[in-house]
Amino acid sequence: MKGPLFYSKILLFGEYGIIKDSKGLSIPYNFFKGALKTDENPSETAKKSNASLREFVGYLEMVHKNSPDLVSFDFDALKADVTGGMYFDSSIPQGYGVGSSGALVAAIYDKYAQNKITVLENLTREKLLTLKEIFGKMESFFHGKSSGLDPLNSYLSIPILINSKDNIESTSIPTQNPEGKGAVFLLDSGSTGETAPMVQIFMEKMKQEGFRNMLKDQFIKHTDACVEDFVSGNVKSLFGNLKQLSHVVLDNFKPMIPVKFHDLWKNGIETNDYYLKLCGSGGGGYILGFAEDLDKAKKALKDYNLEVVYNF
Repeated sequence: MKGPLFYSKILLFGEYGIIKDSKGLSIPYNFFKGALKTDENPSETAKKSNASLREFVGYLEMVHKNSPDLVSFDFDALKADVTGGMYFDSSIPQGYGVGSSGALVAAIYDKYAQNKITVLENLTREKLLTLKEIFGKMESFFHGKSSGLDPLNSYLSIPILINSKDNIESTSIPTQNPEGKGAVFLLDSGSTGETAPMVQIFMEKMKQEGFRNMLKDQFIKHTDACVEDFVSGNVKSLFGNLKQLSHVVLDNFKPMIPVKFHDLWKNGIETNDYYLKLCGSGGGGYILGFAEDLDKAKKALKDYNLEVVYNF
């Protein structure tokens, strides 16, 4: 048995801000993927994944009991498959901010949800919000609190524009320019990040009035401007806003940036060779980079492995 593939995602803009109603833009990233599988001779990794799925089934039964009108699953089939050794076979790195649990949630919903909303129907705002709510509840098993956006992106495999908590829509982004000099890239920090403790730090900071004001007046303002620039293809303005955003993150989100990247981050802002920002909750995993001239950025970051995600 091997189920359909579900892809990783990248939240280009909106990390932390979307908790407080900033705009956000999430795109599928087909480099990493996962699928539900069973094997005759499962590996240790497969057994571990299967054990985690067993726990997840119990959690989903609780979700259904608490919200019977929101979502129901074919539990008989799901339990039979898990007992038969089903696991999630995935190349998506965990703790890297590219949506490993999101792809698993999407795969389980796709295969076992009853009366599911499908990609083929007319996706109204109501349907998108319902899916987001279902996925948020499902993914909370892995994260403590989930917005549901990662699984939504993985399930639909289309860019999602977040206007606010209650207003999301599928969107199109400008077609990539393979000849272009500019690029969005991933930088491997070399360590994994844990989402829950990072969100905890953020929530603690939110108790300070100064931090809340900075979030509203600077972080969200620049995030919203970046989203609008990116979607409309206004590259010149985008890089101006990215520089500001990178600065605000360096000044106010230090705990989320691995220490050895503080100078690298600052260097990008000072030289304009590249700008860095958080990819997901930070603390490790990938860091997102933007460069108007990728060759310049590669020279400046020659000690690091860059994965290009999108070309301008």
